[in-house]
Amino acid sequence: MKLRTLIIDDEPIALEKLKSYVDKVAFLELAGACSNGLDAMRVMSEREIDVVFTDINMPDLNGVDFVESLPHPPMVVFTTAYSEYAVDSYRLSAVDYLLKPYGFKEFQRAANRVLAKAEGEAKSDVALSVPVSSDGSIFVKVDYRFVRVALGDIRYIKGYGEYLQIYLRDAGMPLTTLSSFNAVKSNLSDNFLQVHRSYIVNMNQVEQISRGRVIMDSDTYIPVGDSYKGDLQAYLSRHAIGYRKDS
Repeated sequence: MKLRTLIIDDEPIALEKLKSYVDKVAFLELAGACSNGLDAMRVMSEREIDVVFTDINMPDLNGVDFVESLPHPPMVVFTTAYSEYAVDSYRLSAVDYLLKPYGFKEFQRAANRVLAKAEGEAKSDVALSVPVSSDGSIFVKVDYRFVRVALGDIRYIKGYGEYLQIYLRDAGMPLTTLSSFNAVKSNLSDNFLQVHRSYIVNMNQVEQISRGRVIMDSDTYIPVGDSYKGDLQAYLSRHAIGYRKDS
C-alpha cells in the first residue's frame, strides 16, 4: 500500500526535513510539498491525497483552519512547536500530533499509525461491500434500513467525509450512507467512472462533457480532477465518435 502524502510547513528547513522523512518511509509517496495552506488547497483540488502532514502555526491560513476548510479531509498529522494546539488536533480527529523538534523516530511512529488506520479502513471497505444482485441492483444502508437501488437509476455518487451521497434519477434528495468509494466501486458496472476525488458518475446519465466538466443537466456540473483526466480520455476513446485526445 502506497499512501499519497502532502506536506506543509512555512519553514524551509522544516519542510526539507519532512521531505527527507517521507522518502525514508517505504509506504509513503510524496505527492506535494507546500509552504502555506493556500497552495496546499490548490494541490488538494488537483490530486487525490491520502495523508497530510501539516504545521499548525502558519501565516494567512493556519493548519487547523486549512483542515477545517476541506470538504473531504484525508488523514492528518499535525506538526507544531506549541503544545497547546494538541486540543485542536484531537478535536479534528487527527491521526497523530508531532511536537517540534521531533526526530525520525517520532515521525515513523506517526506514519505507522497512519498506515494502520488506512489498512483498517481498507478492511472495513471489504466488509461493507455488497455484491450486485442478478437484476443489476444493490442494497444501500440508509439509517436503519436497506434500500434496493437499480444501478441504472444512479446518476452520480458524491463522497462527503466518511459518507457517500447517491443521487438517483427522478429523486429529489440523495441517499446518504456510511461507506467509501473503494467499497462502492467494486459493485458498480463499467459505465461508472470516477472523474474527481469526490465524484463517481454514471456515464450513461451524462448529457455532455465540456471544458473540463461533466454536465449531468442544466443545473449540475461535475469537475474533472487532473488525476482522473487520463481515465476519462480512455473512456471517451472507447465510446465516442470523432474523439481526438487533443480535442
